[in-house]
Amino acid sequence: MAHGPFAGQGVVQIAELLLAFVLSSGIGLERTLRGKSAGLRTQSIVGTTAAAILLVSKYGFTDVLHSGSVVLDPSRVAAQVVSGIGFLGAGLILSRGGVVRGLTTAAAVWETAAIGMAAGAGLWLIALVVTALHFVTVFGYTELAHHLPGSPTNATRLQIIYTDGRGVLRSLINRLTALGWRVDGLTGMQDSSRLPEGVVGVVITASGQAEPERLVKVLSGVDDVVGVGVVEDDDELE
Repeated sequence: MAHGPFAGQGVVQIAELLLAFVLSSGIGLERTLRGKSAGLRTQSIVGTTAAAILLVSKYGFTDVLHSGSVVLDPSRVAAQVVSGIGFLGAGLILSRGGVVRGLTTAAAVWETAAIGMAAGAGLWLIALVVTALHFVTVFGYTELAHHLPGSPTNATRLQIIYTDGRGVLRSLINRLTALGWRVDGLTGMQDSSRLPEGVVGVVITASGQAEPERLVKVLSGVDDVVGVGVVEDDDELE
């Protein structure tokens, strides 16, 4: 069995990793074009991660295995890591109003575990390649997905504070609609009791393709609006 710093992470193994990335990206592209959840980013991350874990299983234990005999079975530990991270990822996936969120975050956690496994097994080149492919996915594919037909719209939660009794809420909804956004939900701000008298706050959940920063800028210009902010949420739609 081959040993050395590049054992199990040569040209063939890197090519296998890249093949998994390309093929899983193709499946993700089909999902995105059809407007389905678990699209381009999620599928590419999961496919690449699965390949990395399999490569770790195949080549990550050459320093403790000997030809003709198995001194111990280190793959059991790796298998338990995969199972444990699966439970952690499941806890990150949420469904709100029929929209599944957190799939990409859960997949990224699973991917991080695979990177750690590869690094711990001495397959540092594979760990570096998977990390690089992650940034290609989350930055390059995110921008690409925004321009694909059928790509899921961005769900944004906006906290808006405005002067009560002047029809501001109606103006806000009309402005959102004019920008091509759909209002999915409307709730009162939880700590509205801290606001000055005559001022109210709401949280509007809206879906659309425009950047949230543009929404904040446009809605801040509506008369009698005191403040607009994006409610941070780490659960991606995809």
